[in-house]
Amino acid sequence: MALLKIARMGHPVLLQTAQPVEDVHSLSVRQLVSDMIETMLDSRGAGLAAPQVHKSLRLFVYHVPEQRCAEGEMPIPPRVLINPEITPVGDAIMQCTEGCLSLPLLRGVVPRHAVVAYKGLDLDGSVISGEARGFHANVLQHEFDHLNGILYTMRIRDFASFGYADELTAPRDSED
Repeated sequence: MALLKIARMGHPVLLQTAQPVEDVHSLSVRQLVSDMIETMLDSRGAGLAAPQVHKSLRLFVYHVPEQRCAEGEMPIPPRVLINPEITPVGDAIMQCTEGCLSLPLLRGVVPRHAVVAYKGLDLDGSVISGEARGFHANVLQHEFDHLNGILYTMRIRDFASFGYADELTAPRDSED
């Protein structure tokens, strides 16, 4: 396994529509997924899309750590979704404070669908499908956007909510 270099905002690969994965069973796809999971965990990310590691392929890895689970939800260990489809379920929208490994240290509030249906393949070529809500839905939509050349900053509606994470959460003196 290896840690992969993460493309940062401004790199053209992040603005491209990724290509479908043709051979889910290939050794190169298995190695890429393994390296992406290692990179995601090492970087303390919740997800990582192939374009973020300079591979224009329609796949991403993600997990939902226990501390991000809502009451009654179970953590999701690292997994892959290959050639995913994400579809909104209902009209409910939630406001999500997001960051991105391609935009280190920055955060912004982004509207996302509260519930989504997802479908894709795992490394065995088996279909994975289900519904996701809350943080799980958030991370799926964020990573899916990467496959379509969309960064979360393109979805921000109020740039007063966008900035460096430590500045957004820092206590303020009246003289600031």
